[in-house]
Amino acid sequence: MTVVVDASVAFKWFVTEKDSASAISLLNSGQPLCAPDLIVAEVCNVGWRVWQKGEITDEQLRIISLRIGEPFSKLVGLSQLAPRATKIASLIKHPAYDCFYLALVEQENTPLVTADERLISRLTGTPWASLVVSLAQWTPTS
Repeated sequence: MTVVVDASVAFKWFVTEKDSASAISLLNSGQPLCAPDLIVAEVCNVGWRVWQKGEITDEQLRIISLRIGEPFSKLVGLSQLAPRATKIASLIKHPAYDCFYLALVEQENTPLVTADERLISRLTGTPWASLVVSLAQWTPTS
């Protein structure tokens, strides 16, 4: 089964932080991974932010920029997801960039694995709650 992952998971493939081991486990699970191509910009931006703070080296930032696209069997263009992502954002009153992942989840009929607890909390009681799995609770059969 294909799994959609967001930047909160993908960044953990490159650094050691809370739940990095779970993110690596997902990466090595053999399950096909997909994401909106927005993930490239988001992970590079997070990398830049932590680099600015001196938390990663120039080389780590370079590796992130070179390798972020490699694990994905499919990166989906934003223009095809934009109408649905914007609609979801308006329905749940949440930033649209997270909703691109939800639009892709609907399109692919597959779960989103995320470490974004704010997003998970925001989805409580919505039709999307059942489509999202916390990275901390993800298993290969999720």
